[in-house]
Amino acid sequence: MARRSRAAIVLATLALTATLAGCGKTVPGTALPAGGTTGTGGGTSRINTNFDKLLRECTVVAQDDIGKSVGDNMYVEPSFNGAVCMWNLTGGSAGSGMVTLNWYELGSLNNEKQNNDRLKYVSNDINVQGRRSLETRRPNDPDSCGVSAPAADTGVVGWWVNYRSGSTHPDPCDAARKLVELTLNLAR
Repeated sequence: MARRSRAAIVLATLALTATLAGCGKTVPGTALPAGGTTGTGGGTSRINTNFDKLLRECTVVAQDDIGKSVGDNMYVEPSFNGAVCMWNLTGGSAGSGMVTLNWYELGSLNNEKQNNDRLKYVSNDINVQGRRSLETRRPNDPDSCGVSAPAADTGVVGWWVNYRSGSTHPDPCDAARKLVELTLNLAR
């Protein structure tokens, strides 16, 4: 009986070791200490580890200004604040839809372009307030568009405008570009 118990323990240990070994993954890059420099762009930007500005980016553009940017008499209602900020759109000449803001402190336009390419989105270089920016559309989707630009300090900021499919609305890229312009103006 003791022999079976030892064999069961040995087999269980081997199975656990094999399972744990199979879960390991090496992530490329350079580890940084908390509060260390980002090392991006040749600068010495510091990462905010106090977390005292969480969700503040969701208020960088006032709801009224979001509504004016996306269509006449649009009602804008926050729907989610977290890693991205989202608002539902209703009423007005554009019907309904959604607006999304993303602001990645360690992001870059090159990374955005690579992800767009991987998703088979169409990206074009545009200029927003003297900065190289990206205008992005999903294939066969005239109701949505995103614009991304370098943030005023570090990272990348982007807005997506998604109108209800088939509705009569202004160009979603114009609206996304206006929102990026407002963000860059206010972030200085």
